[in-house]
Amino acid sequence: MSTENPEKLNEVSFKDLIISLRDLIRYLRTKWVVILIYLLAGGVLGLIYSIRSKPSYLANCTFVLEEESGGGGGGLASLSGLASIVGLDIGGGGGGVFQGDNLLELYKSRMMITKTLLSSYLIDGKNQLLVDRYVRYNRFRENQWSDDPKLKNVDFIAGKNGGFSRIQDSLLTEFTKDINKRNLVVIKPDKKLNIIKVQLTAPDEQFAKGFNDKIVKNVSDFYVQTKTKKSTYNLGIIQHQTDSVRRMLNGAISGVAAATDVNPNINPSRLVLKVPSQRRQVDVQANTAILTELVKNLELSKVSLRKETPLIQIIDEPVYPLPVKKNGKVFSFILGAILAGLLGVIVLTTKRALKSVLA
Repeated sequence: MSTENPEKLNEVSFKDLIISLRDLIRYLRTKWVVILIYLLAGGVLGLIYSIRSKPSYLANCTFVLEEESGGGGGGLASLSGLASIVGLDIGGGGGGVFQGDNLLELYKSRMMITKTLLSSYLIDGKNQLLVDRYVRYNRFRENQWSDDPKLKNVDFIAGKNGGFSRIQDSLLTEFTKDINKRNLVVIKPDKKLNIIKVQLTAPDEQFAKGFNDKIVKNVSDFYVQTKTKKSTYNLGIIQHQTDSVRRMLNGAISGVAAATDVNPNINPSRLVLKVPSQRRQVDVQANTAILTELVKNLELSKVSLRKETPLIQIIDEPVYPLPVKKNGKVFSFILGAILAGLLGVIVLTTKRALKSVLA
């Protein structure tokens, strides 16, 4: 049995590869006219695409998110005794519900995008639903929906007022996916900072600005409400308790006055006549003490709520005219020529290889 040297086999294989590559280059040189035709055709197609393509408008909003560090439990801990008496639980706000990148994902959620699409925005001097503007500039009714009366006559305003049908829900789901994929970008330019950038790209300038403005507002409102939901709930309970005790105190004070009016000149020997007035005075003293503590509790809860409310400060917001994003004619011509030239080389190489194999 004969054995061959592996190094020799590798050398032969590498030599064959070089020879094949050299032959391929020579073959392509003989086909320079065909390749040139591919280059010119690709360049022309790229130029036509650049001329006919609609420009995209960029709506950018940058804001900083600042939250109160710490739970603020020191001030509220002193109220735990009184809170337990009236059956309250004084606690922190939303905690870490939207820490880290969760806030970024909130912008990409179906709930926020759908709510934004169903928001009204002043366009061309009148309020319009953003979803209607989205349907209009994409020409869905004239093109994709023209053969289906249900789609062509779909009305999102009626659905918003009376509940959405299956068709409306499915359309909103598709719009959400498309906006997430093609239009909406939410990033943190610097991971160390709490600066967030929201960018909306669309061929309609007014839709781009309107959608950007509305989604930032909707997400900010939802974020603040969620972070302060527990504290707001507790504050409402304390406010209700305070108002109830104040009414009881006012009633007790009125009762003392009424008892005095009934017996203005009480006989000292008739102590039983003093009982109604004394009971009212006890109620006044008790309710006054409870009300004093509840007012303190209420004011501290308000301070805690203000501390737990995150600050969202807009740094830059989209203003007209929006920046335009469009590939230049020269760039499109060169890119189209390169792609078409590569395609021509692949086609010629494949054709030559098939001929070689069949031969």
